[in-house]
Amino acid sequence: MAEKRRVMFVCLGNICRSPMAEAVFNEVAMQKGVADKWYAESSGTGGWHVGCSPDQRTMTVLRNNGIKYKHSAQQFHLDDLEKFDFVFGMDKSNVDFINRKKPSDITRAKILLLGSFDPEAEITGKTNIEDPYFDSDLRGFEKCFQQCMRSCQAFLDQHQ
Repeated sequence: MAEKRRVMFVCLGNICRSPMAEAVFNEVAMQKGVADKWYAESSGTGGWHVGCSPDQRTMTVLRNNGIKYKHSAQQFHLDDLEKFDFVFGMDKSNVDFINRKKPSDITRAKILLLGSFDPEAEITGKTNIEDPYFDSDLRGFEKCFQQCMRSCQAFLDQHQ
């Protein structure tokens, strides 16, 4: 049996966007019948929330969309670049952070912007998955969910 391809989703604190993307990716992989070929995790560039559960609004949106998920926040480490085939930043600042920290001898991981796979990005020009943390309601989290869903579907369509 072939080794699973590995993906890491990275945002700032690992309680909103990146865990949402991880949960969505696993759901989409399952729906497409390729879950046995992929392994996904998520992390944050900062360590403020290490060990915490995802934001309740993330969990609410996932539950509202029929996705069961359990997660403890973790911090991104440079050795993740050798453990994963694809590392997805949720926005350009996440990707820039990883690229600035990346040692020159790291060769495994492709560092990509998740939203660049969103088919709607061609129309809207929006490839960043905006951080909904400071929103007062679920709208930003629902938008994040939809972007993650479209992006993960398109990525898996291209990498089956």
